[in-house]
Amino acid sequence: MDIGKSLHSLRLQRGLTQEELADRCELSKGFISQVERNLASPSIATLTDMLECLGSSLSDFFSKKTDEKTVFSPQDMFEKKDEETLKGSITWLVPDAQKNSMEPILIELGPDGESYVMSPSEGEEFGYVLSGAVYLVSGGERTRLRTGWSFCIHPSTEHYLKNAGKTTARVLWISTPPSF
Repeated sequence: MDIGKSLHSLRLQRGLTQEELADRCELSKGFISQVERNLASPSIATLTDMLECLGSSLSDFFSKKTDEKTVFSPQDMFEKKDEETLKGSITWLVPDAQKNSMEPILIELGPDGESYVMSPSEGEEFGYVLSGAVYLVSGGERTRLRTGWSFCIHPSTEHYLKNAGKTTARVLWISTPPSF
């Protein structure tokens, strides 16, 4: 098996750039490039991390089995903590959502935290505030959403969420096509 070529193919299937995969895996873009070109060999632990970020596992990667999983436990999900921008975390709720039409995430924004700025896109985004309060900032407008409120946008401008309170805000955010 050509591990580099297979990883490259899997990354493209998930619609990720080398930089996006590197960010999710906390590796450098250069290392991802070297692995895909078979110029570097990842350790088993690093390969496992890369595959988890791509919504796969060692056993799935090395087998031809194509059973599609439909139910996910917390152990299947991937969480990325970010204390600088989010002051919280992003959890990918469906491990291999990058290959699907939609991508659901759970975003937790600590006090003064904000999501990454999202670029305009052809898709749709839906969010539901599970707890706390956030501002939806889009095109120079700022709208406050509280627990139980939702939003649905066709993003034509850069946009992001910002925590509007003093406690952690939790938002279920779904984008189509996947963009996180």
